[in-house]
Amino acid sequence: MSPLAGHVEFKKLHDSLDVSSAESIERYAVHLEGMTFKEVLELGIEPEDYNPKNYGDKHYKGGMGNLLEERYFGYPANSDDEPDFPKAGVELKATPIDIKKNGDPSAGERLVLTMIPYDKPIAGDFFDSHLWKKCKLILLVFYNRDRNIGAYDQQITHVKMFTPPEEDLRIIADDYKTIVSYIQSGRADELSESLTTYLGAATKGATADKSWVSQYYPFIDENGNVVHRQAKKRSFSFKRQYMDYVLHHYVLEESTEVEKILAPGALAHETFEQHITSLINSFVGMSDRELAAHFNMPYTGNKAQWNQLVFRILGIKGNQAEEFVKAGITVKTVRVEENGNIKENVSLPPFKFKELAQETWETSRLREYFEETRFFFVAFKKCGGNYQLAGCVFWNMPISDIEGDLKRCWAETQSTIRDGVEILPETWGTGIRYMNNLPGESQNSISHVRPHASQAAYRFLDGTEIGDPDKNANELPDGRWMTTQSFWLNRGYIQSILCDFL
Repeated sequence: MSPLAGHVEFKKLHDSLDVSSAESIERYAVHLEGMTFKEVLELGIEPEDYNPKNYGDKHYKGGMGNLLEERYFGYPANSDDEPDFPKAGVELKATPIDIKKNGDPSAGERLVLTMIPYDKPIAGDFFDSHLWKKCKLILLVFYNRDRNIGAYDQQITHVKMFTPPEEDLRIIADDYKTIVSYIQSGRADELSESLTTYLGAATKGATADKSWVSQYYPFIDENGNVVHRQAKKRSFSFKRQYMDYVLHHYVLEESTEVEKILAPGALAHETFEQHITSLINSFVGMSDRELAAHFNMPYTGNKAQWNQLVFRILGIKGNQAEEFVKAGITVKTVRVEENGNIKENVSLPPFKFKELAQETWETSRLREYFEETRFFFVAFKKCGGNYQLAGCVFWNMPISDIEGDLKRCWAETQSTIRDGVEILPETWGTGIRYMNNLPGESQNSISHVRPHASQAAYRFLDGTEIGDPDKNANELPDGRWMTTQSFWLNRGYIQSILCDFL
């Protein structure tokens, strides 16, 4: 039981709350730390004309945030464009913390700020928008999410008043401008969370598939026809990676060794992407050997060093940049041959067969990965025996590709796993290798499946083992073990992304 519950002192504390003052709201809110949502309910606070609600119902919009507004602050929840506490300009957000296997806390999800309006005009400038009102001053209430207990038994751990720092606001404002440009050109159906840096246009899995609406702004097609296309409902949200950074560095106040790319004032006259691109382009034409010498690094000539060289160009001594971490940007260096072809496919995170077999497309890890992940491709092209820095590009997979060939590759992979993967021995030199019928590179324009382990490994139902299955394989639904696999982006697809500067 919370030390506040049932105490007369708490009523005095509540009576002293001034909902027109951000300082008073925060002062009162910090007493939530250590309480469960059940204990909040037991305080007995209710707004006038209160109608009981099941805040823990997954179909109830507002959830724990509305519970806190009504049953802790005694203030009626609202769903309009104004902040939750309009007189104080404070928006309240309850958001989960997940505990990873190693015991480290992690932001459980993106922070949904407000719905993107498709039925009316939208402000072109971030600081004139209702979104700015919603994120100017946020009361963050973090709770530990334990999926083994009920919603009301989750414990609140941290309370923090938060405003994005100035350096982040410049990037957020540019993100807003990018999203609005799609909306105002009638192309909201092409939005994805990976299109931007910190602020995303997010949608949620299965529910989004049933929430298509007509766009307010028309799309003008190539023939000059005016069309109002359908688009999925989306919300302005701070990305999960950004919220993870907020949790660790602004809430938990952990010290960081992650270096910044941006110096003060760096974005005064250009966007984040323009700034990063200009830094890389200033070294275009130099070979990897010359770059290593320039940055006083021993030359190895391998791809691992190319990633290091990219970060050195960006002014980073390690292999992580604060801005990339906060944005969830994945750096990929690509080797291009003299004829312009790319030899290697690009690997994605490995998957587990049994988990993929149980997924739906809308909630699949593959779809989520490309819906959220932004890539920074840097190409090194062979010239006269050396690989020279050729250029770079920020990229996210278009929604048409995600819902097209990528979805088809995932569906065929799932179907093959469910039906039982065919594993066939084949003579290979003086030995034997095992082939399978998972989607290959020639079957899809975007993606295919191939091993993601250093060594082949199998465990068959008769007990026969090949390699080290515990280390390099995972279990199929039928009980066999097979070399760990992952989806890969086809080299031809990557080549099409880089063609503008190759």
